[in-house]
Amino acid sequence: MCKVNSSLYYDQLKPVGERRDKAGHNNWVPNTDVYVTEGKLVVKVEIAGIRQQNLELTIDGNRLRISGQRPDGCRAPKCTFLVMEINYGPFECVIEIPKGYELNQATAAYQNGFLRVEIPQVQTASPTTIPIVSTEAV
Repeated sequence: MCKVNSSLYYDQLKPVGERRDKAGHNNWVPNTDVYVTEGKLVVKVEIAGIRQQNLELTIDGNRLRISGQRPDGCRAPKCTFLVMEINYGPFECVIEIPKGYELNQATAAYQNGFLRVEIPQVQTASPTTIPIVSTEAV
């Protein structure tokens, strides 16, 4: 499993003023936890302040793409920042899911600023015994 370095991720390495998409918006990558528990892979993304309708989850092969936008409408006009750590604008997080998980069976829930995606483990068929029939026809 790895967090894929999307073009938006590479932009995080640039100074804030240079991290812009084609429309001039700042891009950012949300904090993400990925872990395995009870036969499933869990992807937990910290995205407080984003409405559910502004989120998009897509599957492309073995990759889960989580994208959306946090609006920047809560600042007072003509304010001067002393500290600015909250990211606004579009974001993207791409997670490469390892073999052994059924990405097409994933479920997602958004609560208290966290998106939680659960991906069940592939159910392996238990070994089956094949009976041997005697064909003694000599």
